Amino acid sequence: MSRYTVRRIGDIERRDGWIPIRDELGIGSFGVNAWRADEEGADVIAEHTEVMARHEELYIVLDGHATFTVEGEEVDAPEGTLVFVPGTNTRRGAKAREAGTTVLVVGARPGEAFEISPWEETWRENGEGMKLYREGRYAEAAAVMREAIEANPEAAVLYYNLACFESMAGEDGATVARDLAKAIELYPSFRDFARDDSDFEPVADDPGFKSLVEEAA
Repeated sequence: MSRYTVRRIGDIERRDGWIPIRDELGIGSFGVNAWRADEEGADVIAEHTEVMARHEELYIVLDGHATFTVEGEEVDAPEGTLVFVPGTNTRRGAKAREAGTTVLVVGARPGEAFEISPWEETWRENGEGMKLYREGRYAEAAAVMREAIEANPEAAVLYYNLACFESMAGEDGATVARDLAKAIELYPSFRDFARDDSDFEPVADDPGFKSLVEEAA
């Protein structure tokens, strides 16, 4: 008899608005997660592109009612709606029109073996750092990342965010390039993401940074 796993989505422990289905079930061949907004008007899918992960994504509204915005175009999405976004550069997001709106997301790179996205590994530490970042407390956010790296020395996303925070905090280009280089070593796709990341504008003319992002461009 083949083995299988059964879970109710409401029984999976949430990580803020994120319901980590892939991690809970141990899925290794594709990405699948859900997001829930507890309040009407809140983001259920944060606005983003898939430039870094290069995933095409399918969104399924499981409960409630959402409004998606895809490249500026609004899509009404009541329960049962499927929204497929194949373009990695396409900006997309969704807001809840009802409290409790839940959206299932399935994604992967076409034709390539699946890799777990780096943000899944250290979501809590990243959350703490991003909160400080959004408040403009860049040096404090960088300090949180350095402490997290001590406990997670192979977590690519921590090095990437550290480099971003250092750049915004006014650190020298060599320091930023050092940490970005480690992020790219651990997760090469960060090179492409860094190339267009506005957080690196303060060091955009630094030779070390330029050599990192221009390699294989």
